[in-house]
Amino acid sequence: MPEKLRIEVAHGGEQDVVVIRLDVEKGTTVNQAIEQSGILARFPGLEPEQNGVGIFARRVTPDTLVSHGDRIEIYRPIRADAKEVRRRRASRQRRDQD
Repeated sequence: MPEKLRIEVAHGGEQDVVVIRLDVEKGTTVNQAIEQSGILARFPGLEPEQNGVGIFARRVTPDTLVSHGDRIEIYRPIRADAKEVRRRRASRQRRDQD
């Protein structure tokens, strides 16, 4: 009998965070686990290959093997450049001080 691993697949949408718990066989990849979770059907347009995936906030490739207890995270596209946000905030603060 194949060994089963308990894992989670998570994605933070615009309004909520969805975490799907599932059992997968040993030797399952991140990409296979995402497919098995059904999360892609719940979030049409979600593109893990393009936006990236991770396990506990550490980026991994889709062919990474999962381990028991892993939480696979599917990332969203970045909407704002962090450097640009800081520049705008600093500019506003300088303007407000004048």
